[in-house]
Amino acid sequence: MKNSHNIYLISDSTGETLDRIFLALKAQFESFDYQINQFSFTRTETQIKKIIEKAATNKNSIILYTIVNSKLAKFLAEESNKKKIPCFGVLGDLILNFSKLLNQKATHEPSGQHVLNKEYYDRIEAIQFTMNHDDGNSIEDIEKSDIVLLGVSRTSKTPTSIYLANRGYKTSNIPLVNDKSIPEKMKKLVFRSCVVGLTTEADRLFDIRKNRLTSLKESDNTEYANINEIKKELENSKKIFRKNNWPIIDVTRKSVEETAASIIKIYEIKNRKNV
Repeated sequence: MKNSHNIYLISDSTGETLDRIFLALKAQFESFDYQINQFSFTRTETQIKKIIEKAATNKNSIILYTIVNSKLAKFLAEESNKKKIPCFGVLGDLILNFSKLLNQKATHEPSGQHVLNKEYYDRIEAIQFTMNHDDGNSIEDIEKSDIVLLGVSRTSKTPTSIYLANRGYKTSNIPLVNDKSIPEKMKKLVFRSCVVGLTTEADRLFDIRKNRLTSLKESDNTEYANINEIKKELENSKKIFRKNNWPIIDVTRKSVEETAASIIKIYEIKNRKNV
């Protein structure tokens, strides 16, 4: 019988950073049975004492934390040690080492990554732009996009666009039916936005579309979910991408995050060439 662990994620902010770190950590272990206990905005010793008391009542408790206040982080480590609960700070040593390298003191301010600075407002603007330019909308100012995604239906254009927007990139996405689907502006050499074509394997796309029609309670006896038509669509889209010399990413076995990382790399290379 596998041991189940109680994972306590303790953060002095929203907990988003810690959550992402734990997702990356657990992905390294195939047999990992666990229960998550999340505590955000933990900023007092009283809060920590209550969490430790709860953790001490459970078997196989493990604590991971992101607390930038060094005094509070030390208190958490000491209280955990008293109860013999494994406790790991995922930012502490990193902040200390960077402080030494940069020769400056860290602010130790909770929620420092959420400060309302220019970067924050640029990201909000990118999200708004992307939502307005989803699925071929508002193409009249498409040249304002940082990135334009093209692809046939159900090739992860919208979720990838939203992810990129959260990274601060103004992203438009256009469903590709044929060559006429592409705005004329994009076919000109002066078009400066980074254009990327998304494709996938036909069998995978067939399954996605069939499931989509089933969820909508619509008949799947259409060209939309016909494997032969899907193959034609995908082949035609690749021809269009190659004709315009646009890079192509196969999203079949990629997560949205992996696809976005590849797109950002393409964007950065294009921008270096344009400088």
